[in-house]
Amino acid sequence: MIRLFIKFYTILLMIDSILSFFPEMNKYPLRLRLKKICDFTCAPVRKFLPPTLPFDFSPMVVIFLLYV
Repeated sequence: MIRLFIKFYTILLMIDSILSFFPEMNKYPLRLRLKKICDFTCAPVRKFLPPTLPFDFSPMVVIFLLYV
């Protein structure tokens, strides 16, 4: 059951990461809900990452931590 949850959340994080490259998608309610769900775990990780990085690596860090 936990493995299924981790896989599902990993897929959500990947979809959110891909959709972040399309800013015009930010006006749709489903996209906003997905962002809110993913930011629950990514926002605390972003505090520890340097702000000068060219991309947001927090989803990769969260996925790595989930599988550890």
